[in-house]
Amino acid sequence: MRASMQKLQYKTIYLAGGCFWGIEKYLRLINGVVDTEVGYANGITSRPTYEEVCEGQTGHAETVKVIYDTQVIELKELLGLFYEVIDPLSVNRQGNDSGVQYRSAIFYETAEDALIINKSLKELGREYPQPLALVSEQLDNYYPAEEYHQRYLEKNPAGYCHLDDKQFAQASKWQPEKSEATKLKERLTPLQYDVTQNNATELAFKNEYWQNFKEGIYVDIVSGEPLFFSHDKFESGCGWPSFAKPISNSVLRELEDNTYGMKRIEVRGSKSDSHLGHVFTDGPQERGGLRYCINSAALKFIPKAQMREEGYADLLPLFEKRETNDDLT
Repeated sequence: MRASMQKLQYKTIYLAGGCFWGIEKYLRLINGVVDTEVGYANGITSRPTYEEVCEGQTGHAETVKVIYDTQVIELKELLGLFYEVIDPLSVNRQGNDSGVQYRSAIFYETAEDALIINKSLKELGREYPQPLALVSEQLDNYYPAEEYHQRYLEKNPAGYCHLDDKQFAQASKWQPEKSEATKLKERLTPLQYDVTQNNATELAFKNEYWQNFKEGIYVDIVSGEPLFFSHDKFESGCGWPSFAKPISNSVLRELEDNTYGMKRIEVRGSKSDSHLGHVFTDGPQERGGLRYCINSAALKFIPKAQMREEGYADLLPLFEKRETNDDLT
């Protein structure tokens, strides 16, 4: 094996699902699978030959050793693709091949993998009225098959296979679901991502909302959670949007921040865990004495006139209540 395969993100699982010729080709086509090898697993004899295994007396299962990159495909995803080309109810048989060597099994090496596999099988079992024949076992032994079996269908394109071209095409087209970080990078601007995810600070006096005093609400750019009312925004002279208080204390988390040789209180979104800014005690005393200094890049402003169509109609009565109180004072 290549030295690079010692990288931590590379892991190994052993899958048995009938004749290993077809299963090996199918698994090798999946994006994230970096190497495959066919062999014999969990039998009662050492170094069996193909002929001995076919006699059904060794207890070995025709198995594919799969090395995969966890940064591309997770074990649960690999198992899901494996389930699509086997009959999990069939005992000692897949397609036209029958015998104990064709039993369906997942052989694991670590307790961590065992937990993932058992959860996956439990979910699969809910799809069927009878118990699964597909089992999960700790790998006890594994022996590579003879060289002529390795990548058999690549060497013999017209060779026997219980899988079809449609299934191979399905494997080759699989793409991993984008990570949340990737989705977020695509949705946000570079500055918005850097501020919310990397605790960056935008430039004072050169950001979107520091001079915005229109009526509306400010929501978390990542989660959409309402954070501040426009009527709680004030001019502080600091160059960033400043608020006297949040819509509710529950929408924010406050953490000690001792970076850059300063002692500050960081403010993060409760739902998104995004960095928003900091809170200071130099705000207007008549408004509670706090100054929530927030990055514009962490916010999205929703004008009052658009709140209903944007899904924030439930907050409109609070504006009317505020206007009524202002008329009474």
